[in-house]
Amino acid sequence: MKKGKRNSMLTSTQMILLYVIIVFCIIVGLRQPAFFSVATVINIARAAIFSACFALCEMIVIISGGIDVSFPAIGCVAMYVPMYLIDKGMGSQSAWFCFGVAILIGLGFGLFNSILIAVLDIPPLIATLATSSIASGGAVTIFGSHDYTSLPEGLQKIYNTNLITYVDPNTGFSYVLNILVLVPIIASIIVAFLLKRTMLGRGLYAIGGAKHAARVAGLNVRGLQFFAYIFSGAFTGLTAMIYTTLMKSARISALMGDEMIIIAACVIGGVRITGGHGTVSGTLLGVLLITLVQNSLNMLGIPTSWQRFVVGIIILLGTILTSWQTKRSLKAEKA
Repeated sequence: MKKGKRNSMLTSTQMILLYVIIVFCIIVGLRQPAFFSVATVINIARAAIFSACFALCEMIVIISGGIDVSFPAIGCVAMYVPMYLIDKGMGSQSAWFCFGVAILIGLGFGLFNSILIAVLDIPPLIATLATSSIASGGAVTIFGSHDYTSLPEGLQKIYNTNLITYVDPNTGFSYVLNILVLVPIIASIIVAFLLKRTMLGRGLYAIGGAKHAARVAGLNVRGLQFFAYIFSGAFTGLTAMIYTTLMKSARISALMGDEMIIIAACVIGGVRITGGHGTVSGTLLGVLLITLVQNSLNMLGIPTSWQRFVVGIIILLGTILTSWQTKRSLKAEKA
């Protein structure tokens, strides 16, 4: 490997994020030795499941040149409606019904976003803000705001199916990692393959980098935009039902407010907010860093107000890092 290429890899966004994560873990571990334990790994993995899934949705949309702030509202509707239907005796207790309805709801809202953005040419931020308001307001008006805290039989079986069960020899507490952790792992592999090895993935990068040039080159810009938002909507529905299963609850506002953290995780991971650039590995590292900070500060007994402050600082520094890396790569291309 050439020296220049090796140096470029060692200073890439992913590697810098990895260095930061390692240093952060060492600092927390020195302050709280219990951090270096199997229990911590399981807790971090469980906490990152939802964020990783939502980040994959957002990453694809941003790469395509758009942005989606409607996924929390879509997720809330997707998790709530199946529980409402079952409670009213209009649905099956099976997991297939719950996940199927959730995915269809997400797909429907994704299609709605696609029409607003690709057909009516409404700016993505405005379009998805409108969708968010329609979804959240409409759901409360139609279905009410009752909280569901028990699972139907099908979801309960999934909740009871664990991939790993660890009993801490010192405390006797059990730590479990549900089989649903496989969903973001499998999805990450599929999305990485799609983006790097298929014409569809190259098309998404192309329209995000220069939509007009991509259209002149013969790419179906509208079709690619439809794919990005429909994928985001459908996978949001799936993720929402995973949330319901693992948290054993469905609330009409459970996910509201998560959009900024997810977008920040993508940007920290090297996804350019202007589109056309980003990787699955970088996005997952961004999610891992945010999750580590949120969970590890609890172990150190740092107040919630300071936790939000620290997360904000990390988001700011991550954005600056991404901006610096973008400028550096542009200079290298010109050279």
